[in-house]
Amino acid sequence: MTEQGSPPSPPPHTSEWRAGARAAAPLLAAVVPFGLVAGATPAAAGFGVAAAVGMSTFVFAGASQLAMTDVLAGGGSALVAAMAAWVINLRMLLYSASLAPFLTHEPLRRRLAVAYLTVDQNYALAISHWGPRTRPADGSFMIGAGILLGVAWVASTAIGAALGTTMPEELPLDFAVPLVFLVLLVPALVTAPAVAASVAGGGVAVASAGAGFGPWSVMAGAMAGIAVGTVVDWLGSAPGATPDEPAEEVDPGE
Repeated sequence: MTEQGSPPSPPPHTSEWRAGARAAAPLLAAVVPFGLVAGATPAAAGFGVAAAVGMSTFVFAGASQLAMTDVLAGGGSALVAAMAAWVINLRMLLYSASLAPFLTHEPLRRRLAVAYLTVDQNYALAISHWGPRTRPADGSFMIGAGILLGVAWVASTAIGAALGTTMPEELPLDFAVPLVFLVLLVPALVTAPAVAASVAGGGVAVASAGAGFGPWSVMAGAMAGIAVGTVVDWLGSAPGATPDEPAEEVDPGE
């Protein structure tokens, strides 16, 4: 019972849902240009607006959508296009394994919602938000962030597909793809394992792509980053290792 005159209590999970949406809002500056590219590319290849919006709705993964479009535009079969997207999206297996300890208590319907809404940006936001907190976590954070990202993604894809080749060529939309990942990467580089993993993963991915590994270069980079980050983390926590000293607090009155 609430006291007379007091406002009603918010529904469960509402605060986390809002927190997720607020955390995702700044990322729209990179997601929307990427969505325009994901919509304009199929349009330029001769596919219709419905195809572009359909991929954004069901695939919901920018890099995979661009790979599928490239394969289909080059005359490849739908099976090859689907395999290319699947290989690129293998990183979602790693994401889900990382998220599982936080969400095992959630009912199936909520876990399915989180699974559908799990993209690079949403995963990075959730891991950063939950951090070293005591498990379990509230999946509403990812749902709130994912809904905002998903609506913006589908809407910007539709706009990009509708405009198609009429968009000015001087717009630096091609930069939107690396910008999305830079926005996710830089804030995470706060520990030695994170820096080592990013350097190793990026180096192996670039080298693999140059060697002709194609979409598999993404998975190679991911596995290399995980391995190196794990080793550095283990070395840092091994007996005899010097733990990171917390920064000294400075008295503002001094």
